[in-house]
Amino acid sequence: MKNLNLLLFIALFTTTICVSGQAREELNFGLIGANYEIPVHQDITIAPGIGTSLDLDWLNIGVKANYYFDNLFDLTDEAWDVYGGANAGYSVYLGDGNDDGDIDFGLQIGGRWFWSDKWGLYLELAGGSVSGLSPAIGVTMKL
Repeated sequence: MKNLNLLLFIALFTTTICVSGQAREELNFGLIGANYEIPVHQDITIAPGIGTSLDLDWLNIGVKANYYFDNLFDLTDEAWDVYGGANAGYSVYLGDGNDDGDIDFGLQIGGRWFWSDKWGLYLELAGGSVSGLSPAIGVTMKL
């Protein structure tokens, strides 16, 4: 739990960093969760957030780090983002049974399309050591 607190502190501390490039401050709202992306480098964000699995059996509070491949792949169209990264958090089992929860580590890959200067849609596939494989779809708002 101390490690999770440290990760969240680092995420909040870096909000004062001014970064230019593809990575930017964004708020993501999905069917199964929400997170706040904070740029720490022109191609990297960290995002504290909360989510659940599609069957609503798990609740995860954690942070994820994403690398945006846009500059690497020379994607010049600002309407599209392609990213991948790692996540860590604490997952609590909400279903029937005796499972209290555990630290969760995983990976994600996703893409985003912006239909305006402020709003977009994202699709992401994430997996965790505790909560399993979970697709996500939602709306992104640039801040």
